[in-house]
Amino acid sequence: MQSTRPAGLDLTTLAGYRRPRHDITALVDRIAAHLDEHDGYVAFSGGKDSTAVLDLARRADPHVPVCFFDSGLEFPETLTHIEHLADLWHLNLYVVPARPSALDYLRATGAWDHNAKTRHDLLRGNGFHNALITAPAAAAHAEHGAGELWGIRTQEAPGRRVLLLRGLNREISQHCPPGCCSIPPANRHTRLHRQRHGGIVRRTNGTIAFSPVWDWLDPEIHAHLHRHRIPVNPLYARLAQLGAPPQLQRVALMVDANGAGVGRFTWLRRGWPDLFDQLAAALPRITELT
Repeated sequence: MQSTRPAGLDLTTLAGYRRPRHDITALVDRIAAHLDEHDGYVAFSGGKDSTAVLDLARRADPHVPVCFFDSGLEFPETLTHIEHLADLWHLNLYVVPARPSALDYLRATGAWDHNAKTRHDLLRGNGFHNALITAPAAAAHAEHGAGELWGIRTQEAPGRRVLLLRGLNREISQHCPPGCCSIPPANRHTRLHRQRHGGIVRRTNGTIAFSPVWDWLDPEIHAHLHRHRIPVNPLYARLAQLGAPPQLQRVALMVDANGAGVGRFTWLRRGWPDLFDQLAAALPRITELT
């Protein structure tokens, strides 16, 4: 007789039944106000955070522009997930390719091939980030306006926490007039201040980004997606199956320097062997990092 193991309590399902800590109606209203004032688009990566933001943004405007910055090194699961949501939700989707692509840029540096000449000019500065993020974002803003909705959170990384808390301080100091929150501005970071002014980042180039989930915790993201039966990128489950710990189950490029020291290339080789072989032909040193 075949024995079965008890499934136990599904904590994600349980979290989905809990009352959300955040006022979703107020968040949708803030998104609508942001789009009314600045126009703009949803920056969609295919990850869980930007998927939650996309769901909230569609409640404010079902036809909001959705921009995916295609690096050329996305996992196939990410591309499939984006195509699925585009069809399911009838998204107003714009694919903005990186030029050069991430693969072309990495090859051009020479750093991934012992027999190639190293291009130190490409390795210095923010060239890679400019090609993958800054230039596509500029094109998206030129097309859709200065506003942006994205899914960065304070819990993700110290740098993002600093960025978002500085943004909150600035909003309270400069955009919370007397009577706005019925609390003297000196008493910062109250719940009402965070609800009305948190998540805004005003950039020096004049663009204004708003993350509605800026102070959400991981369980809250998962619960929101589960509660509303929102499809999740299957890449997460695949990485978990390959042994990646939860903090490293991220929607990111197949190849980048940040993944070299945490085992990402080993998971790539095990999970997508054919793709790995093709990438190794273009970037031979990747085989030394598995």
